[in-house]
Amino acid sequence: MSFFSKTLDKLKGAVRKTAQVLNTDVRTLFIPGRQIDEAFLTHELEGKLLQADLGVTNVEKIVTEVRDRWRLGKIRNADECLAVIIEEMLRGWPQQNRELTLAPSGPTVILVAGINGAGKTTSIAKLAWLLKEQMAKKVMLCASDTFRAAAVDQLTIWANRLGIEIVKHKMGADPAAVAYDACEAAKTRGVDVLIVDTAGRLHTQDNLMRELTKIRDVVAKRIPGAPHEVLLVLDATTGQNAIRQAQMFNQSIGVTGIFLSKLDGTAKGGVILAIRDQLSIPVKFVGLGETPPDIETFDPERFVRALFGE
Repeated sequence: MSFFSKTLDKLKGAVRKTAQVLNTDVRTLFIPGRQIDEAFLTHELEGKLLQADLGVTNVEKIVTEVRDRWRLGKIRNADECLAVIIEEMLRGWPQQNRELTLAPSGPTVILVAGINGAGKTTSIAKLAWLLKEQMAKKVMLCASDTFRAAAVDQLTIWANRLGIEIVKHKMGADPAAVAYDACEAAKTRGVDVLIVDTAGRLHTQDNLMRELTKIRDVVAKRIPGAPHEVLLVLDATTGQNAIRQAQMFNQSIGVTGIFLSKLDGTAKGGVILAIRDQLSIPVKFVGLGETPPDIETFDPERFVRALFGE
């Protein structure tokens, strides 16, 4: 079985909870022959879609389209709604580059940000595994999250498990200084990709944002074009709160892509559609479990169809 086939199966499993909301709660509305009326649209269909955390804007678009087709006589029965819902969920994805941006020469620097508890360290391990094992890249980790207790130790454990070099200082060290040393080491040792972990204190703290900006500026001076990617790890279980986090981080460091973690542990997988509606930042990866191979490059159509078990 190919890596793509395996991850497709994992994706279906990871979105199972959201799919249960859509396939069970929503599908129970689609009784063959049941007539559509305004109460059905407003009180039942809209409510069930909101439970899947698709976002108010997205739900309004879907329900409006169903209502319009019903009024025009294009659909009459509730069971005809499902095809319309899938069609609308597949519609409107912007043309976005979901591929990792790699440097044409020299090390590629990927800055990884996210609040504590978002699954940042595990997501870094997944990304490092993908780059090393699936893309044959020489990878190095940089432990610039020097503020949180055990953050350096956790990243070191993953580096050892994956057989990847890591640059680190003692806890409490200047994060930008660690990033500086990592950039120099990456250039000297012929590294293809340097992944820089960053502090994850609350996104509302101004000092954290200044620190992130400082790290970004340091790597930009040491390696041309860096950072080539700024990935923000968002916890799928937080639903709509993830949107605000993305807006705050984007203002400070210019996020280029989102890694949506913990997709396997939530009934709020529909937040991906809310991200589509409210942000101009592409989702590039989703986390599907606890081990490094539990990563999927994000594809909108594959995701939507997985929600419905297709």
